[in-house]
Amino acid sequence: MRRKNSETCHARRWTNLLRSLWCAVCVLVLCVACVDEEAFDDTPQGNFEALWKIIDEHYCFLDYKQHEYGLDWQAVYNKYKVRINENMSQKQLFEVLCDMLGELRDGHVNLTASHDYGRYWSWYEDYPANVSDTLLRRYMGTDYKIASGIKYTILDDNIGYLRYESFNDAIGEGNLDEVLMHVILCRGLIIDIRSNGGGMLTNAEKLAARFCWEKTLVGYYQHKTGPGHSEFSSREPRYLEPSANMRWNKPAVVLTNRRVFSAANEFAVYMKTLPNVKLVGDHTGGGAGMPFSSSLPNGWSVRFSAVPMYDAQGQSAEFGIAPDYNVQQTDEDFVRGRDTLIEFARQLLVE
Repeated sequence: MRRKNSETCHARRWTNLLRSLWCAVCVLVLCVACVDEEAFDDTPQGNFEALWKIIDEHYCFLDYKQHEYGLDWQAVYNKYKVRINENMSQKQLFEVLCDMLGELRDGHVNLTASHDYGRYWSWYEDYPANVSDTLLRRYMGTDYKIASGIKYTILDDNIGYLRYESFNDAIGEGNLDEVLMHVILCRGLIIDIRSNGGGMLTNAEKLAARFCWEKTLVGYYQHKTGPGHSEFSSREPRYLEPSANMRWNKPAVVLTNRRVFSAANEFAVYMKTLPNVKLVGDHTGGGAGMPFSSSLPNGWSVRFSAVPMYDAQGQSAEFGIAPDYNVQQTDEDFVRGRDTLIEFARQLLVE
């Protein structure tokens, strides 16, 4: 680990990326604007047609999901159209529309009304949690430190442990300097992002840059250029560049489970490209589409994936990525007060 005194290029790098993404969003706004609320009546049929068309023209994974599990968006239209009638209540309509959106199997797709929040959470609800607050309290005790969104301590075998529960919790460069300085003499470091559902991508990149020692290709992104399911711009590369501040050059392990999603999923993608980092735990939950929102004639808001992201090999991480070591929490370890994933990581770091 060392400290660089040269001026950071982090802000410039993100300015360029955000400028590109802003252009993508502007194109998307122009496209979504074509789905004018006035083009459809505020009736059950009108709202159904508006929602189906928004997804048909602007959702970014229709071709990918047709390939992965046979999604046929036109067949979905035919399946749910027969459930719409002009005498149905708003709550009945909401249920049908949510069921239709569920066919996309996307945690970034939500329908919001005043009475409910439609969501698809099977990407983690159908799998073991592989994390326990009871066990984490045992490992962290009560004297752990807190630096903004990160809780951290040193385990009794001189392994550093960082717990980052949400990338919505901001983290500053000064916070990260303090965290790394505290664990500087540790022989290895565990970064626990289990059940981190995402948040700000800038926080994910800021942390990942502390483990990066050269400019590294971490993936690609595209944006929609038209209403067709396959109308996209060419893929543009995304790079992770080393932080200008203190960095970690010893072995590190990232702990994952199925609830690692969105920006946390991207963090796992970044970290898997780095040579001194291993992922331990369960397959991540995915969420590799940058979300965008539109509205229906009745005022309900729909959020959906609009900008697809890919890993360094050009593969979609929409359904998550596999860890280097698939490790599950065992009942025997739980009874003994042991976190199976943490213990595996500790052993890996001292070998």
